[in-house]
Amino acid sequence: MTKIIGLTGGIGSGKTTIANYFESFGIPVYIADDEARKIMQSSEIIVAIKNVFGDAVFENELLNREKLAKIVFNDPEKLEKLNKIVHPAVKKHFDQWLIQHKKVSYIIYEAAILFESGGYKNCDLIITVTAPVESRIQRVVERDKTTRELVLKRINAQWTDEQRISKSDFIIENTAIETAKLQVVKILKILKIKQKVL
Repeated sequence: MTKIIGLTGGIGSGKTTIANYFESFGIPVYIADDEARKIMQSSEIIVAIKNVFGDAVFENELLNREKLAKIVFNDPEKLEKLNKIVHPAVKKHFDQWLIQHKKVSYIIYEAAILFESGGYKNCDLIITVTAPVESRIQRVVERDKTTRELVLKRINAQWTDEQRISKSDFIIENTAIETAKLQVVKILKILKIKQKVL
């Protein structure tokens, strides 16, 4: 049976870069945030979002993710409502994807809110990617063309590194990409041994 290796980390920690590096070794990787973005464009999810958040988060019938983000990251209750719409749809999509990869020993499931969503319960092992908060803020401001204030709100809406680390099997410190890659190689060697006992 295919084992699920959860990969998580706070916004801007560089977990997607790490996920892509795992993928370069031929390991199937599921990026939950990317799939969620696609799923949020489906008619079924659009209707559900409109029912909860109204027309204010839409422009010309298209979902404005920035407007939605401003609302949910300022209101934990609304964030929870959005998660209840999106998470079950992502879970369903992932289950179908997993069936397509049932012949491999393990896959990487990358999710920013692996713990907050409860997704970690379905994982056999968990890897957390960490990075200094200032580095994370700078990365996200540049990547998303957003403000420091909004990034901090998103960071504060997630678990802390300490909380994630306490429930993780492996930690990758992503202060420099080359040393982070060496940590990936080390984990892959351990996983090869664990395959025999998992």
